[in-house]
Amino acid sequence: MQWLERMADAVDFIETKLTDRVDVDELARRAYCSPFHFQRMFHVWVGVTVAEYVRRRRLTLASAKVLDVALKYQYESPEEFAKAFRRIQGISPSEARQRGVNLKAYSRVAFYRSQKGDKDVDYQIIPRNAFAVTEKCINVSHQDNEKFLSIPAF
Repeated sequence: MQWLERMADAVDFIETKLTDRVDVDELARRAYCSPFHFQRMFHVWVGVTVAEYVRRRRLTLASAKVLDVALKYQYESPEEFAKAFRRIQGISPSEARQRGVNLKAYSRVAFYRSQKGDKDVDYQIIPRNAFAVTEKCINVSHQDNEKFLSIPAF
């Protein structure tokens, strides 16, 4: 399960870099794989791209004070932050301050190790009368897709 530990280390690194530039090449080096493979596997396991994960985590952490925090979390301007906030939350940051408004928090991803086969399986042997087993076979070729015609016909 080294791959899982490597992904968890990469997520730990992302979390320390949310106020800085997150470098996918560095994340891939920490996971001992290519940037392409890292991004592909991250998307498969987490359900979003690395960039989207970083954006959602930054928005979640940046929900406090827009003017002070927007630049800290690598948004060029409060307007850029407000646009990204609206895209994720569906409302503007100023609307989010109103009492009773529900916001979406994008929690930090965590990886857990799960193993199969750790449970006992109950079974029993049932005696049966003898029976005959017969076999039929054909030889097919891979040329001209013969197998796709011969096997179903068989």
